[in-house]
Amino acid sequence: MRSPSAPVVSPPPPARSPLAGLTTAGGVAALLAVLSGVLTVLVVAEWGPLFSFDRWVAEELHRRAVADPDVTWVNRVLTDWVWDPWTMRLLTAVAVIALWLRRERLLALWTTGTAALGAAVSQGAKAAVGRERPQWPDPVDSAHFAAFPSGHAMTAAVTCGLLLWLVRRHGADGWLWRTAVVVASVSVAGAGLTRLWLGVHWSADVWGGWLFGGCLVAFSVAVYGRVTLSRKP
Repeated sequence: MRSPSAPVVSPPPPARSPLAGLTTAGGVAALLAVLSGVLTVLVVAEWGPLFSFDRWVAEELHRRAVADPDVTWVNRVLTDWVWDPWTMRLLTAVAVIALWLRRERLLALWTTGTAALGAAVSQGAKAAVGRERPQWPDPVDSAHFAAFPSGHAMTAAVTCGLLLWLVRRHGADGWLWRTAVVVASVSVAGAGLTRLWLGVHWSADVWGGWLFGGCLVAFSVAVYGRVTLSRKP
């Protein structure tokens, strides 16, 4: 009489190496760094097609902003209060305090340092490139200092990128993760698009803010992963 065959047990899936995430973050950082560099070179060189596109977008949006003051008022509220860089920094400060209270001191300091570096890179790039902002005979809003990259767009990209990284590290998944991604995406996009509507930035300034901010966050995530791995016994 034949004995029943033993059940087939599937081998467990191979463990995902911690280096896989670091490689991904490093690759994203490298790609965004190249794109940021190319865009910066084109802006500094005042490349004709880019500047023509910038001018066309700015003139079209400014015409609509002047014609629709109610929408313009909403954009001004969003840019001055909801997606203002200081609002973003306040969100970062809340996250840092929460990390500190959880005794995640290295992560709290790392988040603070990344946000501070983002502000320094933004101001340094503005000073180095020195691009003038759009000028209008009938402006709907005003802004000062150089245009490239957009500080609103970059600060939103850095803040939302860091917050997404932190909530993911602390186990957010399912509907919570999807909600966080949607809110972050809308905030990053909105922070840049409101600046275009109000006529205080060229489109390349906003792209630059997004690229610089994303590059900085990806680089920070990759380096933090290397540091934490090296600290393990």
